[in-house]
Amino acid sequence: MEIALRAVQDSDLPVFYRQMTDPEALRMAAFGPADPYDQDAFAAYWQRRRDGADVLRTVLADGAVAGNAAVYGVAGEREVTYWIDRAYWGRGVATGALRALLAEVPERPLYARAAADNAGSLRVLEKCGFRETARARGFANARGREIEEVVLVLDGRSGPAS
Repeated sequence: MEIALRAVQDSDLPVFYRQMTDPEALRMAAFGPADPYDQDAFAAYWQRRRDGADVLRTVLADGAVAGNAAVYGVAGEREVTYWIDRAYWGRGVATGALRALLAEVPERPLYARAAADNAGSLRVLEKCGFRETARARGFANARGREIEEVVLVLDGRSGPAS
């Protein structure tokens, strides 16, 4: 499968909305908006991100919109994030997309966070060279309770795992 990144286009947003309101994906991601089904809040969120200094990319798998990936935040504290359509889980799309994003954004350190029980996302991050630095607890809107999350860093000292 060919994985590529491109700039986010307006036509991607309805696809992202569908992907980001999938109940199973919401539960797995855990941390997200209080009301993921609020279309006005979704549109405002994407407009703010597109107006800022974030690096936003649409993830393509064999030419189809498979999700999105981004680097956001202030220098020295920037984080990566990605959301991949559940139809592509377990097929290397998230890993390929994150590797492409990291090649495009060479600054380090970069940080990431994932629910401690999101083994798939943690494996993607580890394959791309991120290493766990801390554990924290936070309120997960999608689960309606506080859960443990893993904080990871990519600092350029460790290479990707195989």
